[in-house]
Amino acid sequence: MEATQQAHDLTPRAFRIRVLLIVSLGIAAIGVTLSLPPFAQDPTYHHFADQRNMLGIPHFLNVVSNAPFILVAALGLTVLLLRGAHGQGPFMDPSERWAFLILFAGVGLTGFGSGYYHLVPNKATLFWDRLPMTIAFMSLFASIIAERISLSAGRSLLLPLLAVGIASVINWHLGEVRGAGDLRLYGFVQYFPLLAIPLLVLLFPPRYTRTADLLGALGWYGLAKVLELLDAQIFALGNLVSGHTLKHLASALGTYWILRMLKTRRPLAVPDLSTVP
Repeated sequence: MEATQQAHDLTPRAFRIRVLLIVSLGIAAIGVTLSLPPFAQDPTYHHFADQRNMLGIPHFLNVVSNAPFILVAALGLTVLLLRGAHGQGPFMDPSERWAFLILFAGVGLTGFGSGYYHLVPNKATLFWDRLPMTIAFMSLFASIIAERISLSAGRSLLLPLLAVGIASVINWHLGEVRGAGDLRLYGFVQYFPLLAIPLLVLLFPPRYTRTADLLGALGWYGLAKVLELLDAQIFALGNLVSGHTLKHLASALGTYWILRMLKTRRPLAVPDLSTVP
Protein backbone atom coordinates (compact mmCIF):
# COMPACT_ATOMS: atom_id res chain seq x y z
CA MET A 1 0.00 0.00 0.00
CA GLU A 2 2.85 2.36 0.89
CA ALA A 3 4.62 1.76 -2.44
CA THR A 4 1.36 2.24 -4.34
CA GLN A 5 0.75 5.57 -2.61
CA GLN A 6 4.33 6.64 -3.36
CA ALA A 7 3.82 5.84 -7.05
CA HIS A 8 0.55 7.78 -7.15
CA ASP A 9 2.31 10.78 -5.58
CA LEU A 10 5.05 10.64 -8.21
CA THR A 11 4.02 12.74 -11.21
CA PRO A 12 5.30 12.00 -14.75
CA ARG A 13 7.40 15.18 -14.58
CA ALA A 14 8.94 14.15 -11.26
CA PHE A 15 9.56 10.69 -12.69
CA ARG A 16 11.45 12.13 -15.68
CA ILE A 17 13.51 14.39 -13.41
CA ARG A 18 14.53 11.40 -11.30
CA VAL A 19 15.47 9.39 -14.38
CA LEU A 20 17.56 12.35 -15.58
CA LEU A 21 19.25 12.45 -12.18
CA ILE A 22 20.26 8.79 -12.43
CA VAL A 23 21.50 9.22 -16.01
CA SER A 24 23.45 12.35 -15.04
CA LEU A 25 25.00 10.50 -12.12
CA GLY A 26 26.10 7.73 -14.48
CA ILE A 27 27.65 10.22 -16.92
CA ALA A 28 29.41 12.01 -14.06
CA ALA A 29 30.74 8.70 -12.71
CA ILE A 30 32.09 7.79 -16.15
CA GLY A 31 33.72 11.22 -16.38
CA VAL A 32 35.38 10.84 -12.99
CA THR A 33 36.52 7.32 -13.89
CA LEU A 34 38.15 8.48 -17.13
CA SER A 35 39.75 11.48 -15.42
CA LEU A 36 41.68 9.21 -13.06
CA PRO A 37 45.13 8.03 -14.13
CA PRO A 38 45.27 4.38 -15.24
CA PHE A 39 46.25 2.00 -12.46
CA ALA A 40 47.31 -1.64 -12.71
CA GLN A 41 46.65 -4.54 -10.36
CA ASP A 42 48.70 -4.34 -7.17
CA PRO A 43 50.98 -7.42 -7.26
CA THR A 44 50.61 -7.84 -3.49
CA TYR A 45 46.85 -8.39 -3.92
CA HIS A 46 47.46 -12.12 -4.32
CA HIS A 47 49.24 -12.46 -0.96
CA PHE A 48 46.28 -13.49 1.18
CA ALA A 49 46.65 -13.96 4.90
CA ASP A 50 45.59 -17.60 5.05
CA GLN A 51 48.16 -19.61 3.09
CA ARG A 52 47.43 -22.98 4.76
CA ASN A 53 47.21 -26.19 2.75
CA MET A 54 44.72 -28.81 3.91
CA LEU A 55 43.79 -32.18 2.40
CA GLY A 56 46.34 -31.51 -0.29
CA ILE A 57 44.54 -28.35 -1.45
CA PRO A 58 46.55 -25.10 -1.48
CA HIS A 59 44.92 -22.14 0.30
CA PHE A 60 42.22 -24.56 1.42
CA LEU A 61 39.69 -22.27 3.14
CA ASN A 62 39.89 -19.56 0.47
CA VAL A 63 39.20 -22.25 -2.13
CA VAL A 64 36.39 -24.23 -0.48
CA SER A 65 34.61 -21.13 0.83
CA ASN A 66 33.50 -20.59 -2.77
CA ALA A 67 31.24 -23.65 -2.58
CA PRO A 68 28.30 -21.62 -1.17
CA PHE A 69 28.26 -19.55 -4.38
CA ILE A 70 27.72 -22.71 -6.40
CA LEU A 71 25.08 -24.00 -3.99
CA VAL A 72 23.05 -20.76 -3.93
CA ALA A 73 23.34 -20.44 -7.71
CA ALA A 74 22.06 -23.98 -8.19
CA LEU A 75 19.13 -23.28 -5.86
CA GLY A 76 18.33 -20.03 -7.64
CA LEU A 77 18.42 -21.56 -11.12
CA THR A 78 16.31 -24.47 -9.95
CA VAL A 79 13.65 -22.21 -8.43
CA LEU A 80 13.47 -19.97 -11.49
CA LEU A 81 13.46 -22.78 -14.06
CA LEU A 82 10.98 -25.02 -12.24
CA ARG A 83 8.52 -22.24 -11.50
CA GLY A 84 8.85 -20.94 -15.04
CA ALA A 85 8.12 -24.40 -16.42
CA HIS A 86 4.81 -24.43 -14.53
CA GLY A 87 3.87 -20.90 -15.54
CA GLN A 88 4.52 -19.61 -12.04
CA GLY A 89 7.16 -17.47 -10.46
CA PRO A 90 7.87 -14.08 -8.93
CA PHE A 91 7.52 -12.09 -12.17
CA MET A 92 4.65 -10.13 -13.68
CA ASP A 93 6.36 -10.32 -17.07
CA PRO A 94 8.21 -13.51 -18.13
CA SER A 95 11.04 -11.46 -19.67
CA GLU A 96 12.08 -10.31 -16.18
CA ARG A 97 13.26 -13.84 -15.46
CA TRP A 98 16.25 -13.56 -17.82
CA ALA A 99 18.20 -11.06 -15.74
CA PHE A 100 17.95 -13.28 -12.66
CA LEU A 101 18.78 -16.45 -14.56
CA ILE A 102 21.93 -14.73 -15.81
CA LEU A 103 22.64 -13.40 -12.31
CA PHE A 104 22.55 -16.86 -10.71
CA ALA A 105 24.54 -18.34 -13.60
CA GLY A 106 27.15 -15.62 -13.05
CA VAL A 107 27.25 -16.35 -9.32
CA GLY A 108 27.73 -20.07 -9.97
CA LEU A 109 30.55 -19.36 -12.42
CA THR A 110 32.06 -17.01 -9.83
CA GLY A 111 32.24 -19.92 -7.42
CA PHE A 112 34.23 -21.99 -9.92
CA GLY A 113 36.32 -19.03 -11.14
CA SER A 114 37.19 -17.81 -7.65
CA GLY A 115 38.01 -21.34 -6.50
CA TYR A 116 40.35 -21.74 -9.48
CA TYR A 117 41.97 -18.39 -8.76
CA HIS A 118 42.63 -19.20 -5.11
CA LEU A 119 44.26 -22.50 -6.00
CA VAL A 120 46.91 -20.55 -7.92
CA PRO A 121 46.53 -16.83 -7.17
CA ASN A 122 47.99 -14.73 -9.99
CA LYS A 123 46.90 -12.19 -12.60
CA ALA A 124 46.01 -14.83 -15.18
CA THR A 125 43.69 -16.81 -12.91
CA LEU A 126 42.22 -13.60 -11.43
CA PHE A 127 40.65 -12.99 -14.84
CA TRP A 128 38.39 -16.04 -14.34
CA ASP A 129 37.41 -14.80 -10.89
CA ARG A 130 36.41 -11.32 -12.05
CA LEU A 131 34.74 -12.12 -15.37
CA PRO A 132 31.65 -13.89 -13.95
CA MET A 133 31.37 -11.36 -11.13
CA THR A 134 30.72 -8.58 -13.64
CA ILE A 135 27.96 -10.72 -15.16
CA ALA A 136 26.27 -10.93 -11.75
CA PHE A 137 26.70 -7.21 -11.02
CA MET A 138 25.30 -6.03 -14.32
CA SER A 139 22.39 -8.45 -14.52
CA LEU A 140 21.27 -7.35 -11.04
CA PHE A 141 21.57 -3.70 -12.10
CA ALA A 142 19.43 -4.36 -15.19
CA SER A 143 16.82 -6.16 -13.10
CA ILE A 144 16.47 -3.18 -10.74
CA ILE A 145 16.16 -0.78 -13.69
CA ALA A 146 13.39 -3.00 -15.06
CA GLU A 147 11.50 -3.00 -11.77
CA ARG A 148 11.99 0.60 -10.70
CA ILE A 149 12.19 2.64 -13.92
CA SER A 150 10.89 0.73 -16.91
CA LEU A 151 10.54 -2.91 -17.87
CA SER A 152 11.47 -2.15 -21.47
CA ALA A 153 14.53 -0.13 -20.38
CA GLY A 154 15.78 -2.94 -18.15
CA ARG A 155 15.20 -5.48 -20.89
CA SER A 156 16.96 -3.33 -23.52
CA LEU A 157 19.91 -2.52 -21.26
CA LEU A 158 20.59 -6.08 -20.08
CA LEU A 159 22.85 -7.13 -22.95
CA PRO A 160 24.68 -3.76 -23.26
CA LEU A 161 25.35 -3.73 -19.52
CA LEU A 162 26.65 -7.30 -19.66
CA ALA A 163 28.87 -6.34 -22.59
CA VAL A 164 30.32 -3.39 -20.65
CA GLY A 165 30.98 -5.63 -17.64
CA ILE A 166 32.73 -8.30 -19.69
CA ALA A 167 34.68 -5.67 -21.65
CA SER A 168 35.94 -4.11 -18.41
CA VAL A 169 37.63 -7.36 -17.38
CA ILE A 170 38.97 -8.11 -20.85
CA ASN A 171 40.35 -4.56 -21.09
CA TRP A 172 42.12 -4.95 -17.73
CA HIS A 173 43.47 -8.40 -18.62
CA LEU A 174 44.82 -7.40 -22.04
CA GLY A 175 46.46 -4.37 -20.45
CA GLU A 176 48.17 -6.58 -17.87
CA VAL A 177 49.46 -8.82 -20.66
CA ARG A 178 51.01 -5.73 -22.28
CA GLY A 179 52.39 -4.56 -18.94
CA ALA A 180 49.94 -1.64 -18.73
CA GLY A 181 46.94 -2.91 -16.79
CA ASP A 182 44.09 -0.47 -16.18
CA LEU A 183 41.46 -1.21 -13.54
CA ARG A 184 39.43 1.98 -13.98
CA LEU A 185 36.60 0.51 -16.06
CA TYR A 186 36.39 -2.61 -13.90
CA GLY A 187 36.18 -0.42 -10.81
CA PHE A 188 33.31 1.51 -12.38
CA VAL A 189 31.45 -1.71 -13.20
CA GLN A 190 31.88 -3.04 -9.67
CA TYR A 191 31.08 0.08 -7.67
CA PHE A 192 28.67 2.21 -9.71
CA PRO A 193 25.76 -0.26 -9.38
CA LEU A 194 26.35 -0.29 -5.59
CA LEU A 195 25.78 3.48 -5.65
CA ALA A 196 22.97 3.54 -8.20
CA ILE A 197 20.81 0.69 -6.86
CA PRO A 198 20.14 2.31 -3.44
CA LEU A 199 19.27 5.54 -5.26
CA LEU A 200 16.85 3.67 -7.52
CA VAL A 201 15.26 2.14 -4.42
CA LEU A 202 15.00 5.58 -2.81
CA LEU A 203 13.70 7.50 -5.82
CA PHE A 204 11.37 5.05 -7.57
CA PRO A 205 8.52 2.90 -6.24
CA PRO A 206 8.86 -0.90 -6.40
CA ARG A 207 6.65 -3.15 -8.49
CA TYR A 208 7.08 -5.94 -5.93
CA THR A 209 7.22 -6.40 -2.17
CA ARG A 210 10.36 -7.44 -0.24
CA THR A 211 12.53 -4.40 -0.98
CA ALA A 212 14.14 -4.99 2.43
CA ASP A 213 15.64 -8.23 1.11
CA LEU A 214 17.32 -6.35 -1.73
CA LEU A 215 18.78 -3.87 0.75
CA GLY A 216 19.85 -6.82 2.90
CA ALA A 217 21.71 -8.31 -0.06
CA LEU A 218 23.54 -5.02 -0.61
CA GLY A 219 24.34 -4.93 3.10
CA TRP A 220 25.89 -8.39 2.97
CA TYR A 221 28.00 -7.36 -0.02
CA GLY A 222 29.12 -4.17 1.76
CA LEU A 223 30.16 -6.30 4.74
CA ALA A 224 32.03 -8.60 2.36
CA LYS A 225 34.12 -5.67 1.09
CA VAL A 226 34.99 -4.70 4.67
CA LEU A 227 36.00 -8.27 5.49
CA GLU A 228 38.18 -8.33 2.38
CA LEU A 229 40.02 -5.20 3.53
CA LEU A 230 40.54 -6.72 7.00
CA ASP A 231 41.82 -10.05 5.68
CA ALA A 232 45.07 -10.16 7.68
CA GLN A 233 43.71 -8.47 10.80
CA ILE A 234 40.90 -11.01 11.16
CA PHE A 235 43.25 -13.94 10.55
CA ALA A 236 45.62 -12.58 13.21
CA LEU A 237 42.89 -12.81 15.87
CA GLY A 238 43.41 -16.53 16.26
CA ASN A 239 44.69 -17.91 12.94
CA LEU A 240 41.35 -19.69 12.52
CA VAL A 241 39.77 -17.95 9.52
CA SER A 242 40.75 -15.00 7.37
CA GLY A 243 38.78 -11.97 6.31
CA HIS A 244 38.90 -13.12 2.70
CA THR A 245 37.31 -16.46 3.52
CA LEU A 246 34.56 -14.66 5.44
CA LYS A 247 34.16 -12.31 2.48
CA HIS A 248 33.19 -15.28 0.29
CA LEU A 249 30.61 -16.43 2.84
CA ALA A 250 29.10 -12.94 3.26
CA SER A 251 28.88 -12.47 -0.52
CA ALA A 252 27.15 -15.84 -0.90
CA LEU A 253 24.67 -14.83 1.81
CA GLY A 254 23.98 -11.66 -0.18
CA THR A 255 23.07 -13.80 -3.18
CA TYR A 256 20.87 -15.98 -0.99
CA TRP A 257 19.03 -12.85 0.17
CA ILE A 258 18.19 -12.12 -3.48
CA LEU A 259 16.86 -15.67 -3.86
CA ARG A 260 14.89 -15.19 -0.64
CA MET A 261 13.39 -12.02 -2.11
CA LEU A 262 12.35 -13.77 -5.32
CA LYS A 263 10.75 -16.69 -3.48
CA THR A 264 8.61 -14.53 -1.19
CA ARG A 265 7.84 -11.26 -2.99
CA ARG A 266 4.45 -10.35 -4.39
CA PRO A 267 3.39 -7.92 -7.16
CA LEU A 268 2.22 -4.43 -6.26
CA ALA A 269 -0.32 -2.34 -8.18
CA VAL A 270 2.05 0.42 -9.31
CA PRO A 271 1.42 2.46 -12.50
CA ASP A 272 4.15 2.51 -15.17
CA LEU A 273 5.05 6.21 -15.37
CA SER A 274 7.59 5.55 -18.12
CA THR A 275 4.70 5.17 -20.59
CA VAL A 276 3.02 8.46 -19.62
CA PRO A 277 3.68 11.29 -22.13
